[in-house]
Amino acid sequence: MDEPQTRAALQALPSIDELFRSPTLVTLLARHSRPIALAALRQAVSQARERILKGDARGFDESEVVSALEKLSQPNLRAVLNASGVVLHTNLGRAPLHPRALERIAQVSAGYSNLELDLEQGERGSRYAPVVGLLRELTGAEDALVVNNCASAVLLSLSALAHGREALVSRGELVEIGGGFRVPDVMRQSGATLVEVGTTNRTRVTDYEAAITEKTAAIVKVHRSNFALVGFTEEATTKELAALAHARGLAFYEDLGSGSLLPLHGEGLTSEPTVSSVVTAGADVVSFSGDKLLGGPQAGIIVGRAAVLEKLKRHPLNRALRIDKLTVAALEATLELYRDGRADELPVRRMLLSTPATLQARAERLQAALAAHGVNASVVKTTGQVGGGALPLAAPVSFACAIKGDAEKLHQKLREANPPVVARVSDGQLLLDVRCLDDDQLDAVAGAAKDATC
Repeated sequence: MDEPQTRAALQALPSIDELFRSPTLVTLLARHSRPIALAALRQAVSQARERILKGDARGFDESEVVSALEKLSQPNLRAVLNASGVVLHTNLGRAPLHPRALERIAQVSAGYSNLELDLEQGERGSRYAPVVGLLRELTGAEDALVVNNCASAVLLSLSALAHGREALVSRGELVEIGGGFRVPDVMRQSGATLVEVGTTNRTRVTDYEAAITEKTAAIVKVHRSNFALVGFTEEATTKELAALAHARGLAFYEDLGSGSLLPLHGEGLTSEPTVSSVVTAGADVVSFSGDKLLGGPQAGIIVGRAAVLEKLKRHPLNRALRIDKLTVAALEATLELYRDGRADELPVRRMLLSTPATLQARAERLQAALAAHGVNASVVKTTGQVGGGALPLAAPVSFACAIKGDAEKLHQKLREANPPVVARVSDGQLLLDVRCLDDDQLDAVAGAAKDATC
């Protein structure tokens, strides 16, 4: 368009007031709040203006109002379908909760609850009291408390045990966790002085023993849950370090991270120390996550000797890091499943323990659903991930539906679907891994794939 045509096209754009009165839009706009409707109209007019300035004479398009309303009315945090094959996907919120946990959250959040009220005594109680008994029973520890995540558990434990003094830790255990946060940095915030012992690949009990001085307050062991050392390696065991610490009058603290309450045995999975085994080996304090292998809500769970945990409970940071009523409700319900022998019903354990035959059959059902929507896909055997910084050497066998085409473009369109679908791109193929999908989600995935391939 020449300049006069561009000017005329810009002047012809409708005003926002005109659009609010438009007979073709008034009913649609009435379904939304005025701020959402106003933002959608402004966005559509702005898009039309940009087109005109680029020489496109199409002008205003009402379909862009519909699209803008749909996007603007969606919450920013919403449910997605996980077709990535990563069970504990940190970007997707890690562990999905069991229906019992969801029901319990609804019960306590809809009204009031006895969060900090002892109903028997009529006095103030502890907010994590509902889970203490369960944690004692399931881990064999004398006492327990819960904070908002495992990094908080590390911070609180070292603040209470070694502030202003030294804590010994192996150089091979100074890990970096997600988001670029490093355990040594978290530990330093506690006010403890870290003393590195041994080498990256080999640390013996004698290395710890040689580093003990009158300033030493604790020996710390950090489980390498998000990476592995292989080859020429050696490390001191929990039992050895507990014995050394107690012989020298020190506290022994172990951060397990991934928090496995029960062993996991499945094709492609590797072994992981259980919390009870570390407690039995003599650790004074053990911390682990609630939303990883345990399969519950985000939480930093701390168990151990009652006398030592009492120091943590009295520390001012304990209040700053405390959990809310929704976490208490979900964690209690999750732990009850372990107590009742129903842990394998938890979504995380069910996904990780799914057999290759089960996954192949599900992939074939997805393939059929895709075909019914006109999408051609092939079933392929693949390898998933546990995720969440857990079981780094695990290679669980899985199955996926592979769709040909521009994989990155297809994946972007899938993420824009409603509900969004998060898949995986591997070797130029888009893979819809079925490990983390339920049967009742397959048709929604297939429908999203149809729209993505159109």
